[in-house]
Amino acid sequence: MTLAIDVKGLNKSFGAKHVVQDFSIEVDERRICGFLGPNGSGKTTTLRLLCGLLTPDSGSGTCLGFDIISQSDRIKRQTGYMTQRFSLYEDLTIAENLEFTARIYGLDHPGERVDQALRRLGLANRRAQLAGELSGGWKQRLALASATLHEPKLLLLDEPTAGVDPKARRDFWDEIHELAGQGLTVLVSTHYMDEAERCHEIAYISYGRLIARGTAEEVVKGSHLITFHGEGPDIAQLAHHLEGKPGVETAAAFGAAVHISGTDRRALEAAINPWRKAPYRWTEVEPTLEDVFIKLMGQAEDNFA
Repeated sequence: MTLAIDVKGLNKSFGAKHVVQDFSIEVDERRICGFLGPNGSGKTTTLRLLCGLLTPDSGSGTCLGFDIISQSDRIKRQTGYMTQRFSLYEDLTIAENLEFTARIYGLDHPGERVDQALRRLGLANRRAQLAGELSGGWKQRLALASATLHEPKLLLLDEPTAGVDPKARRDFWDEIHELAGQGLTVLVSTHYMDEAERCHEIAYISYGRLIARGTAEEVVKGSHLITFHGEGPDIAQLAHHLEGKPGVETAAAFGAAVHISGTDRRALEAAINPWRKAPYRWTEVEPTLEDVFIKLMGQAEDNFA
């Protein structure tokens, strides 16, 4: 497959803060790559470096076949970007916002393009509604319509479904997969593990450093986590009691159950051994991506601390 993104050794600092550190990544065309990591870990800055919106302090590479430093303007023209916060004009209608976007990009037949976008994303019946009156899910659709109106080859999504209901999130991801099937490369930052699992591959960024990469299954397997699922009375208190014990790297309550994870089987089993008898029940399970995420967060060193 052809690489849509191929960058090496990217660094970016703001003052004394080294926000992106020696970042390298390759992403094939038509792939959906999810960016995970703690708040403030450099995900947004990394996305902007990859598409030419920011210039790295050092490092090199290409995006869509163009040099990210000397040809950043050409990359921008072929990139769509959805920011974390709704950034269109709330005092314009849905159609007016898209018409404005079409003029910004100098698109031919702008009226036809706007009509097509409205139909494709189910916005046609709302074309005269003010953007500021839309719910979160409808604003999301409008933002996606605007970001893809100029038929980009790369789409950047910065936590696009925050605050959106589950059905709207599912509809959104169905649309993203359809766009990828049509040839679009997508980079998306998210904190939702179910969304990460819908990506073709994920990259975990810890305060500017890439520390895990691959499919969700590969990242889980590469964590070498051993996870026990426990059930019994006062399970939330038990999770709190076990947290920090030798061998226990993560302990989290899930409703009436608890997940205890670590990489040292002997130490982990020793930690839960006092609660092995009834009324507690324990089974070994496959670790989830969330278990791995929590483990990686625990190992992360906040470069802003």
